[in-house]
Amino acid sequence: MISTADFFKYCQWSGIVTLALAVLTILALVLKWGFKFRLVGATGFMGVLTAGLFALSLVPIVHSNVPGALHYSLIYDNGSDRATIAVKTPISEAGLDATLRQAAGDLYSYGRSGASDRQLKVRARTVVHPRPGVSEPLVLGEVTRSLGGGEDSQLNVRIDRANLTKVAPAKI
Repeated sequence: MISTADFFKYCQWSGIVTLALAVLTILALVLKWGFKFRLVGATGFMGVLTAGLFALSLVPIVHSNVPGALHYSLIYDNGSDRATIAVKTPISEAGLDATLRQAAGDLYSYGRSGASDRQLKVRARTVVHPRPGVSEPLVLGEVTRSLGGGEDSQLNVRIDRANLTKVAPAKI
């Protein structure tokens, strides 16, 4: 994974290229070369690229892994305060809990506006087939986290045990 130090190194090289292009652009404007405006565009693009790399070098990119979390697929996200993930079955209660915590961390971002209560609600569901030709979505649980800060130590995980028993792994 690329770290903030890597982004800073890329920012430095991009800054050097931007400065070189700026000098070349000024020279092209003074000498009235025919491709001077192409150099203006390239210099502007490199300036924006350098600024973006600099911003990425300031903000740490942190992705935490929750032990025991299983693979999930994001199936609905309104970009604000609600999201739904799909999990594969069979799944245990501990696996579902860890997966919900992982999804709450993964789906959090500073850009989510949230509703008036500033909470992100992530639901986990699966699809069961009670009889041939019939599919039924089944909500297994949900997690609610605050949209106020990056780390939320008070995740509210609620697991629907009645629905989970319909898809729980067989006990030996």
